[in-house]
Amino acid sequence: MIPVIANGARRLTLALGVAMLSACTTLMPAQEGTRLVGQPQAAVQAAFGPPTDVFPLRDGTSRWIYSKQPLGQYAYGADFDPSGNLTAFRNMLSTPELYKAQVNTWTKRDVAEHFGMTRLPVDYYPLMRREVWSYRFRHEDMWPSLFNFYFDDAGILRQTQITPDPLYDPAERRR
Repeated sequence: MIPVIANGARRLTLALGVAMLSACTTLMPAQEGTRLVGQPQAAVQAAFGPPTDVFPLRDGTSRWIYSKQPLGQYAYGADFDPSGNLTAFRNMLSTPELYKAQVNTWTKRDVAEHFGMTRLPVDYYPLMRREVWSYRFRHEDMWPSLFNFYFDDAGILRQTQITPDPLYDPAERRR
């Protein structure tokens, strides 16, 4: 009876080890993507599947976005050189990336190319004459938040704002 238990424990340990290793790709996509730098687009697609957004950029490069929105807090950007080889892979919805947005300079196109299309409902505030795109993210890798981009009627970014994410507010969940 004891050898049967020991054999079962070994199998369980092996199964858990395999599950944890396969979870690493799912739980740490930025690290996995970084290992693919220099590889062609086909290798990135084989590892992560089809992107949620594809943007040919003005400089001849391209960016694929793997968005976890609307409920997730991450969107990964895969940048490719003109030959189609991966040059960078990172979380685009990190605080430092979001702070790259340039008020009075960026347009809706710039925001979409950098962070992907918003997957949350777009709001419009008629008194302000502003359209708002929101993205869930973890502010400073800690606080569940929304990063809001306010565009004027010409599509120019006029303001940004960080607010707490109501999805993580216990008072909101009870309603």
